[in-house]
Amino acid sequence: MALNKRELFQKRRMRVRNKLRDISNGRPRLSVHRSNKNISVQLIDDMAGKTLAAASTLEKDLGVVGQNNLEAAAKVGAAVAERAKAAGIEEVIFDRGGFLFHGKIKALADAAREGGLKF
Repeated sequence: MALNKRELFQKRRMRVRNKLRDISNGRPRLSVHRSNKNISVQLIDDMAGKTLAAASTLEKDLGVVGQNNLEAAAKVGAAVAERAKAAGIEEVIFDRGGFLFHGKIKALADAAREGGLKF
């Protein structure tokens, strides 16, 4: 039985999430979602089930509405790092979901690291 593209993505996503659960040690999870048009990131406390900070290319104040490129991803990464610092969070665990760690995902992660987040 062949799996379709979406089912393969879901399997990869859950494989990543389950590995992160084992090594998180109570650190918040920096979860990334990328669509064809936008990229968004959330800082999630899995113990409490709450979102602590978030950023997206849909936010007008970032100045990247409608852009889906490396520069937009970097701005979103920097914004979430700044918001995490304001919430008193320095160490997180990076959840790339089912996406490969290259291109926009890597640009977002590098910008978040430059912004002061440790992962």
